[in-house]
Amino acid sequence: MIAMALGGFGIGTTEFVAMGLLNFIADDMGLSEDKAGNIISAYALGVVIGAPLITTLTGKIPRRRLALILVFAFTVGNALTVFAHSFGFLLAARFIAGLPHGAYFSVTALIAASLAPAGQRGKAVALTGLGLSIATVIGVPAAQWLGATFGWNWAFALVAAVGVVTFIALWVSVPHMVLMPSSTPKTELAALKNVQVLLTLAIGTVGFGGMFAVYTYISWTLTERAGFPEHLMWLPLMIYGIGMVLGTFVGGMLADWNLERSIAGILIVLIGVLAVFVVASTNPITALINFGAIGFMGSALVPNLQTRLMDVAGDAQNLAAALNHSALNIANASGAAVGGAVVAAGYGYAAPALAGAVMAAAGVAVWVPTYLLRKRAVA
Repeated sequence: MIAMALGGFGIGTTEFVAMGLLNFIADDMGLSEDKAGNIISAYALGVVIGAPLITTLTGKIPRRRLALILVFAFTVGNALTVFAHSFGFLLAARFIAGLPHGAYFSVTALIAASLAPAGQRGKAVALTGLGLSIATVIGVPAAQWLGATFGWNWAFALVAAVGVVTFIALWVSVPHMVLMPSSTPKTELAALKNVQVLLTLAIGTVGFGGMFAVYTYISWTLTERAGFPEHLMWLPLMIYGIGMVLGTFVGGMLADWNLERSIAGILIVLIGVLAVFVVASTNPITALINFGAIGFMGSALVPNLQTRLMDVAGDAQNLAAALNHSALNIANASGAAVGGAVVAAGYGYAAPALAGAVMAAAGVAVWVPTYLLRKRAVA
């Protein structure tokens, strides 16, 4: 599990540190802010395209071997980023680095679930994704410091090194998965006709977006609304990361307890913590506590959705699990867009939290028919 989580640590670091180093990259390459933002979009595009494409076309490859191939591709993409000498080259490198993102979490979740003892599948799935949460606490600050001190390229050199270590760790510790059933593109694509898969993805797309409506604009919210010192902004981001780590772990345990009730309960509590943030964000202390709670609840949702997708996908588990990460990246973009829209409309920096609460409520609204339809089908 540790080896698989290490890969998630590298992926989380490369995804989030690029945002923090964007100004350095823009200055180095003479880019405007909006043009530099395409670097983030290139990575996200790689995730959205790579997750379904790779899992659909690689169903016959044993999962251990596929995990190794994905880590190799991830390492190459980040190594190319280190040596990017032009904007076009950099965009291509970030796209390549993003391609294995969703497929990696998909295949490692399936490996973990197959190796887990009875009744501990949700916890095992959560542990494989725990590395991404830990990256927000340790990996991103470390890479950010390295890039700001020695040049932005060095941050991605660190990520590439993590990729090499992950490859070796997977090679040594993960058993061969040759007995696990293979699948064909036709089998995997059946997930796109599965109503339960599509509805589960919809829950994540709208419900998870509420968290990013707040996260994207947290710097302005805390400094302008709560009076938080700008030079200490690393602290709320670290608290948020700690919330993500704890939320991922607890979310896995909740998935083993009762999957359906956990998804509904997490979304309902998420509505509450997002709504409370409107008031809590006027004070630095309450804002920090509430922001950590938002990270906790949002991250607790992920292993539950991942486990549910594996339950309802039938023989198309590879694609269904990978699509979860495409859905969550769409939630990232939509949450940021909704939060930006309400701020631009003049409603202030508290408005993204209310908009996020509405998105989480929409997730509950999608969960209700999803649960009822499955209950009826099982009956």
